[in-house]
Amino acid sequence: MNTIIERYQKIKSNILDLNSPKSVNIVAISKTFPMSHVKPLLDFGHIHFGENKVQEAKHKWTEVRKINTNFKLHMVGRLQSNKAKDAIKTFDYIHSLDSQKLADILSKHQIETNKFLKYFIQVNIGNELQKSGIPPTELESFFNYCRNEKKLNIQGLMIIPPNDNNPTKYFDSINKLNSSLGLKELSMGMSSDYKEAIINNSTFIRVGSLIFGNRT
Repeated sequence: MNTIIERYQKIKSNILDLNSPKSVNIVAISKTFPMSHVKPLLDFGHIHFGENKVQEAKHKWTEVRKINTNFKLHMVGRLQSNKAKDAIKTFDYIHSLDSQKLADILSKHQIETNKFLKYFIQVNIGNELQKSGIPPTELESFFNYCRNEKKLNIQGLMIIPPNDNNPTKYFDSINKLNSSLGLKELSMGMSSDYKEAIINNSTFIRVGSLIFGNRT
């Protein structure tokens, strides 16, 4: 069996062992890997794939979508406003909604293209200067703006926790914020901490190296 499939099935088995009360979706982070490397997992029937650059995603997935429409493509990197229109055309989910300006532009392009995506609001849970995301203190007003004024389909929140070897406290905090807003989905957890994320009710984990191997 292909090594990628074996790794993928191991993660699926680990998820089952956690007995999560919620359904957990694996977003296989395929950024930088060529389609030849990714295709075995697509052919195996996996649905969710993640990219962090709009141009790479367009190049890699446009032709594939013409013959296979049974997958969902997730934008997991920071989205520049000048790439928003192409992002709408290319992706099904955006995990990095992080500013009012971006919300305005995405809303506009959705209407123009008549394609309506699903969104996660990125929260800067550790208030880190080097990371994008909405500060927790501004989250409720930003969420209401996106949902009520811009009519964006907000699925849940997304975080990349600070790298301090203690992600659980951040997962717990964002889980509580997510619940307070009445949101059902939660995007958190990567190759190193997806188990802790699932224990704290993550429903979309973003896993790359554990499936596809290390990037060169």
